[in-house]
Amino acid sequence: MIETPYLLFLGDAPDGLAAKVAQGIRDWRPENSVGQFRMDGCKADMKLPDLTLTEAREAGARTLVIGVANRGGVISPAWKRVLVEALAAGFDLASGLHNLLRDEPELVAAAHANGRTLHDVRVPSVAYPIANGEKRRGRRVLAVGTDCSVGKMYTGLALDRDMRAAGMKSTFRATGQTGILITGSGIPLDAVVADFMAGSVEWLTPDNDEDHWDVIEGQGSLFHVSFSGVTLALIHGGQPDALILSHEPTRTHMRGLPGYGLPTLEVLRDTALPLARVANPACEVIGVTVNTQHLNDSEAAECLAEIEERMGLPTCDPFRQGTARLVAALAAL
Repeated sequence: MIETPYLLFLGDAPDGLAAKVAQGIRDWRPENSVGQFRMDGCKADMKLPDLTLTEAREAGARTLVIGVANRGGVISPAWKRVLVEALAAGFDLASGLHNLLRDEPELVAAAHANGRTLHDVRVPSVAYPIANGEKRRGRRVLAVGTDCSVGKMYTGLALDRDMRAAGMKSTFRATGQTGILITGSGIPLDAVVADFMAGSVEWLTPDNDEDHWDVIEGQGSLFHVSFSGVTLALIHGGQPDALILSHEPTRTHMRGLPGYGLPTLEVLRDTALPLARVANPACEVIGVTVNTQHLNDSEAAECLAEIEERMGLPTCDPFRQGTARLVAALAAL
């Protein structure tokens, strides 16, 4: 078990989106977020106290969590110096990066010398099966996005919260590092060998009560040439009964790919739904979620209204407004 509370390590993140792991923990587990540690040049800010390692320990923090998801998941030499100091100061370390803590000799030595623990959450711990496509009992919903990091996880977490509040049976099924760190369990889908990705999603969402919903955390985008594989594995392995389209309206290009524009929500719908119906012919698109964090209140309201009228689907910002209308749409299926 990863000991809480956390000190969120933002390193030298170039922007807030690069620190999406820390953002997710801050937003969904604020009780576990003692403060943040930022290096020179860091342009991310979780609006938490900036603490030194000593101050964070005195405030009760037990684990330093790497809250940055950089391209390629790399631990830089500058980060490593701070992480070694953190181990010496009495912190455990937790990371969801592809660059595993346990593969860094300096970190392993420092952890051993100080009696601390290294937690790599992006390591598959199960021998997952190859997908068989057999229909499973229970119901499933998945958010698919016009891009990476547009709010698919926030959609799932808010939906699970609101479904439970409405008396529905629901389980959030984490499929990435942030979701796992928030909920404590799940599958690190993008670290699973490709042949077993869809099978791991089948394993994650087993037979259940007929009226139980698995809310599957979305990943990647079918239109992102770097990360489309995980999205298709979720669509086919998850066999969703319902899809939610997720979008961030201020993006000018795909995350990390300046040469690629975002698809429209119509193109996303018309691409994702036929693929979902390969595994579940009854799948339907039931709503749209929009990440309006970069819009003011009036801009957000106008954006949501325009999309809802255009798409003919209930549209909301799940973090700003909640997902009550999406819950109603699921209950009506």
